[in-house]
This record gives sequence, structure tokens and C-alpha cells, in this order.
Amino acid sequence: MPALNDLLTTVLERGARLIDWRGAERPSPEALAGHCADLLSSKGEATGVALAARILEGYDGLDAEGRRAFFQSIATDYDPDPEAVTAAAEGYAAGRSSQSLAALLAAAEPRRHELFRRLNLAPDGTRRLVAMRADLLRLLPDEPEFARIDADFRHMFGSWFNRGFLVMHHIDWNTPAAILEKITAYEAVHEIDSWEELRRRVVPEDRRCFAFFHPSMPDEPLVFVEVALTKEIPGSIQAVLAPERERVAPGEATTAVFYSISNCQEGLKGVSFGAFLIKQVAEDLAHALPRLDTFVTLSPVPDLSRWLGVEAKRDPDLPAARAMALISTEGWRDEPKREADLKALLLPLAARYFVDARRPDKQGIGQPPDPVARFHLGNGASLLDIHWLGDTSEKGLAQSFGIMVNYLYDLDKIEENHEAYATEGKVAASRKIRNLAAAARKGGA
Repeated sequence: MPALNDLLTTVLERGARLIDWRGAERPSPEALAGHCADLLSSKGEATGVALAARILEGYDGLDAEGRRAFFQSIATDYDPDPEAVTAAAEGYAAGRSSQSLAALLAAAEPRRHELFRRLNLAPDGTRRLVAMRADLLRLLPDEPEFARIDADFRHMFGSWFNRGFLVMHHIDWNTPAAILEKITAYEAVHEIDSWEELRRRVVPEDRRCFAFFHPSMPDEPLVFVEVALTKEIPGSIQAVLAPERERVAPGEATTAVFYSISNCQEGLKGVSFGAFLIKQVAEDLAHALPRLDTFVTLSPVPDLSRWLGVEAKRDPDLPAARAMALISTEGWRDEPKREADLKALLLPLAARYFVDARRPDKQGIGQPPDPVARFHLGNGASLLDIHWLGDTSEKGLAQSFGIMVNYLYDLDKIEENHEAYATEGKVAASRKIRNLAAAARKGGA
């Protein structure tokens, strides 16, 4: 987008000459708040772009406390006017005209929406606003009043990062090094600790990597997906990533395994890119490799150990408590009998975790507590299988006792599963998983 960047730079330079910018080199949060007010009142486009750029530059120069103070100012100064909202609502209730509806919508919209829209006009504005939200999320646990700023960010980003705007690219060894370095840095599931490890994931014929980008952030991947082409559904990440594994010719592969899916931008956490990113990858692979007929994940279970710990505290006689007692003794993997006992306890408990456990949400439809489950079920997948010691890394053992799962993407049922999950909270799961969950219930888990 060099032409657009050149145009924005020209507008910025012209606007800068129109601004009497008396701020310090590192302006205070109070000064930036004043400039935000000026930005909302500015009429000229050139002046607005220059102001937006200077505000974002000033924000970048703030320390942690300065950013906290900046957020505090826009948390309190940019809410809708309650009296104006009430008057507009009464006007709409009385007449229900298109004019009164427009007046109500305008009164109810937080002024932060327009502030973010204008800040986004600055060169590189989208990326910098995403980074700004990442700062906000780190402050949110200690500053609950910032939640309304976050709600506005999510509202705006939900439109700006609509699935229709995203572009998918195949990542290979010819991809620019800057992008490859970011793939390495953003890998959130299975660490890439060297260029050689990255090469093993993108160069072999039975490996694929795809990344999604936004036109406003062409050098920043938003999500990337790593795929292994195999002849069967794997049950362990060790086998998938083994350097000495047997290679599979792409034309002989029948199964595409999505073994790592990473969201790259902390500032876009919780912002949906649409329900069918994985479906697009699967359809592209199916078109290129017609023998592929099975599309599955090999996924971690990041919150299983935490959930099991909570369950164990409910009753010392529950299977969860017995499992935790076995796990708490070191060396369980070196004792076949204890490992077998633990496996017999944990697999049914894991099935119940997926099928029965719920967390409350704002819509009143309980969702599974596991974030990876919510992602894949929301994308229209079904839970296919649970694997014992699928991930024996330190991280895998800590978060799920090594358990991994397969989610199945049946291209003919994705929309059906997605709708059932979105509207009813229904978890699509195989008979094997449901039988395991029933066994856990029967055993008093």
C-alpha cells in the first residue's frame, strides 16, 4: 500500500503546518486528553490526520502510569450524556420516526467510537490502536472502569476486522524473513526455538502454514495455522513434530491435521474474525489435494488441570480428588500401574469437562470453560477423540496432564454444528466422547 501511505504522509505534513502544537516532546496524559477533544472538534481532514498522528505519537511516549491516566480521562469524558439519551429515547417512543431513531442512536453512541475512528486515520493507526488495546487489557484487572473503553474497542474492531477484510496467504520459505520471524515469535501452542525448527514446519511437502492478514496491517499476521498432511489421525504432538518422522507424499495424504492455531495480536483478544477461518483453510487444501477427506485438529486442553483442581476440592471421595492425589506424587509416569489408574480416572473426567462443564455468559447460554473448545466448537467442529499423553512437554503436562484432543471439521456439517452451538450452546461430540462422559457421571464425577 505504498501509494496510500504516501498520500497519508502528504496529508499529515500539510495538516501539521496548520496545528499550533505547543506540547512537550513527551506530552502529559492531560495534554493528550485535550488534544483528543480538539480532534473530535476538528473539521478539516488534513488537520484531523495530523492531530491523530501526534496523539498516537504522544501516547507511545507515555510510561505505564501515564497510559493509565490517559485511559482514566477517556473512560470518564467520553460516555454518552444520560439526559440526552433519555430525551432521545422519549422522542423515539413518542414518534418512532426515522429521524427520532437516528437521534437516539447518535445520543447513545459513546463519543469514544468517533475518537477511535479519527485516530484510525493516522498512518499506521489501526496497528497502533490494536497495541493500545493490548495495554488496556493489561490494566483491566485493576481498573474495572476501563471495561467500557474495552467494550468500545471490541465494537470498533469487530467491524474493522470483519472476516470479509481478511486475506489468507500461504507461508513458505520464500515468505519475507520479517514475517517468518513473527511466525516464530507469535507461536503460542508449540514453541519454535530455532530457524531449523521453523524450516521443518513450512518446507516439507507434507507441511503447510497459512496466515491471515488485514490490509491495514499487511506486515502483521493476525492468525496463523500450521498443518500436517498425514495418512491417519494422530494422537500425539510428539509424533507430528518428530524430526525423524516418515514423510508423506502430498498426493498420498488423506488427513489434514491443524496442530497449531495462534492468535498473534494481544490487542485483538476476544475479537472474532468470523466463524469459518479454518473452513477456508480446509477448503483450499481440499481443492489442491483431492484425496484429503479428513480435517482434524490436534489441540491442547489449557484449562483442564485448573478445572480438575476445583472439582477435587468439592469432595475428597470424587474421582477428581483421587486423580489429583495420584498426580501430586512425583514419578507417576514411571509406574505403569499408577499411570494406568490415572488414565482410567482422567479420560472420563476430561470427557465430562467438555460435554457437561459450563461457564455462565452474558447471553445465559453456558459455554465450555475451555477456550480452545470454544474456538473450535464456535467454528463448527465436533469433538472427536481424547488422547492420553498426547503432549508430554512440560507445558502439556502442567496444563492438561498431557491430554490432547481431536476436533473434527466435517465440511458438510460445519454450518449445522456452528448454528447449534451459537444458538443452543450444544457441544457436538462423537459417541466415544459421550460414552466417556456418561461413565464419569455414573462414577459420581
